[in-house]
Formats: sequence, C-alpha cells, structure tokens
Amino acid sequence: MKGKLQHIHPIGMTIIIGTLFARFATSMSIPFLAIYLTNAKGISAGVTGAIIGTSALVGVFASFIGGNLSDRYGRKKIMLASIIVWICVFIGFGFAEHVLAFFLLNALNGMCRSFFEPTSRALLSDLTKPEHRLMMFNLRYGAINVGVAIGPLVGLQVGTAESTTPFFIAAIMYALYTIVLALQFSKYHIGEEKTEKTERVTLMDSLRIIRKDIVFLVALIGIIISTAGYAQFSSTLSQYFANSHLFENGVKLFSYALTLNAITVVVVQYPLIQVCKKYTPLVSIMIGTLLVSVGLCGFGFAGSMWAVFVCTIIFTIGEVLMFSMTDVFIDQIAVANLKGTYFGAMGFSGIGAVIGPWFGGLLLDHYGYHNGFTIFTILAVLSMLAFPILLLTRSLLRKRTIEEKWEAQM
Repeated sequence: MKGKLQHIHPIGMTIIIGTLFARFATSMSIPFLAIYLTNAKGISAGVTGAIIGTSALVGVFASFIGGNLSDRYGRKKIMLASIIVWICVFIGFGFAEHVLAFFLLNALNGMCRSFFEPTSRALLSDLTKPEHRLMMFNLRYGAINVGVAIGPLVGLQVGTAESTTPFFIAAIMYALYTIVLALQFSKYHIGEEKTEKTERVTLMDSLRIIRKDIVFLVALIGIIISTAGYAQFSSTLSQYFANSHLFENGVKLFSYALTLNAITVVVVQYPLIQVCKKYTPLVSIMIGTLLVSVGLCGFGFAGSMWAVFVCTIIFTIGEVLMFSMTDVFIDQIAVANLKGTYFGAMGFSGIGAVIGPWFGGLLLDHYGYHNGFTIFTILAVLSMLAFPILLLTRSLLRKRTIEEKWEAQM
C-alpha cells in the first residue's frame, strides 16, 4: 500500500485527508441540526423537516452546475470559492435565530457541497493516472466513512443537539482545509488550467452533450432507483425499528445497526475492491444493487438482533460495491474535457434519496409498522428494478465501445 500511495499527487492526498476531517466536522453537526432546531430553537417538526430537505433539493440541481463551472473556469476557483462560502454557512448556523435564516443557510450548505464534491472528484481524476484512479476514489470513499463514523459520536459528547459549538468547530476545520488547499494550489499551479475547447463548452452545450449520452442517462436512471433503495436504511428502517412491536428497544437496535454499517464499510472495502478489479465497475454496481435489495428484503423477515445484523452486513457490502465503483464508472464514460460536468450530473442520483424516503413513508402509513415483511419486500423489488436497467447500460456501453473501435480503425 505504501508503494501505491506514492502515485498520489500531494493535492490528491490533501483532498483525501481533508475529506476525512471535513466529513467528520459535518457529521458532528449537520445530522443533529433537526434536533437542534426543534429542541433549542422551538421550530415545529414540519418546518424543521422542510429546512432539512432544502439542502438535498438544492444539491440535486446545483451539482451539475458546479461540475460544469469547474470545467469552464478551473477546479481551483470553484473549490476555493465554495469552501469559503461553506465556512460562512457553519458560522451562520451558530448565530442564526430566524427560520428564514436556517432555510437560506441549509440551501447554501447543499449548494456548497454540490459545487465542491464533484469538482474535487474531477480534480482527483485529472491528477491521477487511469490505472491508479480506482485506488484514489476508494481512498476518498474510505475517508468519508471514517469521518462519518466518528463525527456523530463526538457530536454527542459536545452537545450538538443543544449547542452551537460544533458548528464553529466545523468552520475552523474547513478554514484549515481551505488554507492548505490554497497553499498547494499556489505551489503546484494545479486546478486552473483551461483549454480553448473547454472554454467554448457552455452550460447549454454541456446539457446537450449529456442529453445525447444514452449510456450515461440510462445508467443514471438505474443509479437513481438503487439510491432510492439505499436511502431506506436511514429513513424507513429507522422508523420501522422504533415503532414495530417485534423489537423491544428499536432505537438502540438501529443505533447498533448504524455502527455496524460504518465498521463493515471500513473492514470490507479494501478486500472487496481487490476482487472488483477483475470486473468492470458497472458489474460491481449491479451486484451491489442486488445485495442492497436482498438486505432490504431481509429486514422485513428479521425478528431478532442477530438477523438484523446479518441483513445489515449484506446491505453494507452492496452499498460498498455500489458507491465505491460509481466514481470509477463515471470517470470511464465521461467526455474527456467535461469530467466535472459528468461528476456533477451524477448529483441527479440524489433524486433517489428524495423520493426513496417519501415512498417508504407512504408504505409505512398504508401498511402500518407491524407489516415489515410487506413493506420491505415491496421496497426490495423496486430497488431490484435497477438491475435490468444497469444490464441495459452494460449492453449499450459494449455497443458504443465497439463503434468507437471501428471508427478509430477507419
């Protein structure tokens, strides 16, 4: 591993380490925002839900714009501008009092994340040779999960649900991250290169290119559906555990499942990736989709803690296969000078994270908390619909590859 790390550009290593600390800081504060708004600020549950949803909604549409802007104006400008605004957002959370302020701040939070993350992934691709990109993207994915696993535990200790301190801590961490990035950008003169070809590609041009890329669009539909299935873990499942008569202490059980999920990601990621190297990224995503669906279905049958744990492990292995390979897949099919745009357009997969919990909630309302078998079987079947769509993507990609080889020989 030490020898492989030598292939990582210093800025790439900064992004990976920065991602760990940034996700730690974010997960220390943002997951508790709903509790803070209702308990400390006295905002109603309905309004709080709307505030929380604003970030995801803005993020779905802002991601494409942010990625495209990084293609047009350079990675450096977009990354530094978005992270500076992000610092102001965390400071704003610490001082905000009015409901409208929280709406605005969380909308900006979603926008900054959607500008910064696809741009940073595109930069990692720019800085890394093709044979090392799988390792690079998965180091980033591992860093995300380590940060997310530790952040909430620290947030509980510093009283995130009632205090503004974690927001200021997050602002400080992001400020340090910004300083290191700015210094390295200045030292290596990376992230500001633009070609004449790139400058001519406007936002509308990018939309037309994406719209004509059938492989990408079909893959995106499949990933939206699989993401909707994955989103059930933190929404429908938590409500089911908390209210079903099958579990004596469902809230505690769900917290154990969350911890097991994070631990499993860290433990299985590296060996899984070694196996996945033998196959294409799309095959790994397809298998991951099936395992997520199997895990979802299993939750409907589970009646004991150990059964829940087995389903969580199956579900998590599917999660790793899906999300660790998506960046590699997009990197492979993206138009060379529009990688930021493609990574940004993948932000539309967030539609699944919006509609998934909503649909799961409808099923809970209709069937009740005591019909887990029916609810999770339906969710599993719908999630599994992504598999034939991704299978179609594989067929279309093969056809395109053959056509490109034929044209190259002409």
